[in-house]
Amino acid sequence: MSAPSLHDLYLARQRIHGLVRSTPLELSPSLSRHLGTAVYLKLEALQTTGSFKLRGASNAIAALSNEQRARGVVTASTGNHGRAMAHAAAQLGVKATVFLSQLVPANKVQAIRDLGAEVCIVGHSQDDAQHAAQQHADAHGAALIPPFDHPHVIAGQGTLGLEIIEQLPEVQQVLVPLSGGGLFAGVALALKSINPAIVTHGISMQRGAAMHASLQAGCPVEVEELPTLADSLGGGIGLGNQHTMSMTQRLLDQLHLLPEASIANGMRHAYQQERLVLEGAGVVGIAALLDGLVPARGPVVVVVSGRNVDSAQHLRVINGGDA
Repeated sequence: MSAPSLHDLYLARQRIHGLVRSTPLELSPSLSRHLGTAVYLKLEALQTTGSFKLRGASNAIAALSNEQRARGVVTASTGNHGRAMAHAAAQLGVKATVFLSQLVPANKVQAIRDLGAEVCIVGHSQDDAQHAAQQHADAHGAALIPPFDHPHVIAGQGTLGLEIIEQLPEVQQVLVPLSGGGLFAGVALALKSINPAIVTHGISMQRGAAMHASLQAGCPVEVEELPTLADSLGGGIGLGNQHTMSMTQRLLDQLHLLPEASIANGMRHAYQQERLVLEGAGVVGIAALLDGLVPARGPVVVVVSGRNVDSAQHLRVINGGDA
């Protein structure tokens, strides 16, 4: 399959209508004061399953033929994609199997089970889980839907970008969490296709940022997957990456890597100033603004990507721990 186009994003929006929410875009007075220009939060954390991943999962499953749906779907995930796949599969009457590594937080594992998917815990990295998912697909004929490097997944995530530019046509800069690149590639494709002058910022963590390492190397590389508050941004991009790396290379203007203390600060700010309970990966854009990494040229939109944080971890962070 070829990389998605802007047309594919509009097709995706038709497919997932009624399966996902159109999420609000809200002005942040505190961040606007901090930056000195208007800052808006795209609250994808309010999506049905608590993260943006439902868009890509729903589009990918909805695009399958009836014969493919009958054989079921399989994926590997750091948590949020698996939860989205389980939810979308249940909505569309499809059996889902989700492979997770031992690094995935227990709350995310249980949430996937609660949605009716079969959960398999394997290995110590996203790459281990991805390898096991591929073996399952080969053995059972299930449709393998990866968490990011798939045209229908990218197009589904890109519908978020369409919403941003329709909700705020004058947007100047957009901050997007960057991991495997499905979200970034889809959102940036929407924005740059409609207005190439929009500046795109990819935000990740310093601990095991696979896309950053791969972009520096000029090809996909393996990185050690390390514990991080932004656990949803962990994992490799796949040594056989077909779409997201090249799209990120083409559409990325700035890339920022954050230390753990900055991510913790972003979580505390979200809770104390925005009244939002968010996971580490969901606050990296907020943290980048607080760290002064983005110029005061607005309006600025920050994609707030997910809320599926372990409650005990969140309590420790907002009380000054885990940084």
